[in-house]
Amino acid sequence: MNTQLITAAAQATLDGGTPFPTIVAQLIEAGVESYQVDYLSLRKTFYSGNGATVSTPLTIEGLPRVAAEFDAPALRANILDSQQNGQHFRAFTLRAMEAGVQGYIAFLRGKRVTYFGRQGDQHTEWFPGTSAP
Repeated sequence: MNTQLITAAAQATLDGGTPFPTIVAQLIEAGVESYQVDYLSLRKTFYSGNGATVSTPLTIEGLPRVAAEFDAPALRANILDSQQNGQHFRAFTLRAMEAGVQGYIAFLRGKRVTYFGRQGDQHTEWFPGTSAP
């Protein structure tokens, strides 16, 4: 995996303004197969297909605690806002945590993201333009 490309993509995500499809393309180019965002430890971990990992901090100040209850409709509205209106990652993160998202795994090869809550609730969202098999 190309650590430099991964770190740059992670920083571009935090800075906002870079569309999700562009970030995904950069991560795939860097050798990333999937990545996990953990809102409890405020870290992102990137995984290659051969077991290599790279971890970066989520340096976003003023975030709320992850809500105890998972609110799937609020999460779906948050995702839709990002897809349609280019919502920045900080706003997405804040709303996701308020909706009870503890973290998520983005499966780049599988073209989907699975979000999960503190009680094991989960929601899978397919990348725009793809659908469940």
